[in-house]
Amino acid sequence: MFNAQLERLFDGCRWLEGPVWLGDQQRLLVSDIPNDRILSWDEVHGLSVYRHNAGFPNGQTRDRQGRLLTCSHRDRAVLRTEHNGRVTSLVDSHQGKSLNTPNDVVVKRDGTVWFSDPLYGLVNDYEGGRRSSLQAPVIYRFDPADGSLQAMTTPDEVSGPNGLAFSPDESLLYVVDTGAPDDPVADRLIHVFDVVQGGRLLEGRRDFHRVNNGNADGIRVDEVGNVWSSAGNGVHCIAPDGTLLGRIATPRLVSNLCFGGVHGNRLFLCSWDTVYSIHVNTRGLQHPALP
Repeated sequence: MFNAQLERLFDGCRWLEGPVWLGDQQRLLVSDIPNDRILSWDEVHGLSVYRHNAGFPNGQTRDRQGRLLTCSHRDRAVLRTEHNGRVTSLVDSHQGKSLNTPNDVVVKRDGTVWFSDPLYGLVNDYEGGRRSSLQAPVIYRFDPADGSLQAMTTPDEVSGPNGLAFSPDESLLYVVDTGAPDDPVADRLIHVFDVVQGGRLLEGRRDFHRVNNGNADGIRVDEVGNVWSSAGNGVHCIAPDGTLLGRIATPRLVSNLCFGGVHGNRLFLCSWDTVYSIHVNTRGLQHPALP
């Protein structure tokens, strides 16, 4: 839109991630990982702290019942905030061993919870504490109905699983691969998989897009299937065939983003220590069970 501008909402944080829009409350939550807190922002009250001592939170989303799901580096778990405010651990281990550090999380229409579990949060004390890895870095599918946890990828397919997003019909899963943390020349790409067998299998991995400048991290999909990706110089909008459609420039790199606002056409950007927003001429893919 010709008259939409990039707006700075707040700054003064350390490393922002995990934006999620609460449409029924008209507010934004973001993770300030090194400060171990979740922040809240809305147009009326501005900025406040939603939760201190939040488990060094990273990616966030909501489940089909509107409960907040948070990837926790410290707890090596996906946490769920119940409607009464109580925080429970949804999943924290696989085959009897602790997870690594869940990074990003999405919920499918069938209620299953998909999350990436790379090694990044284990390698330094800044984002949760240096510890040993007990699992391969993979993408998991957790089914709250029966408590089952299934590894959906292998390290050969995705060496550094990061941002996740489903296509509008959920026949595709977009996966950001940012490589192993100790690989300075990792080939950082967005891959795409076919979702088959009723959502119980991923197959047909292929390269979707390579972001330039920088690399992809958090991603979102809009109502027509375009992929909106974080990048070293802002946000890139990518068509379903992998073609770059355009860029939104920001002063610093963007780690993650989400759609929100009254009409779902306001893009919120986590840009290092600052949150920006801009209104765009499309709407984000909205969860069918939530406002």
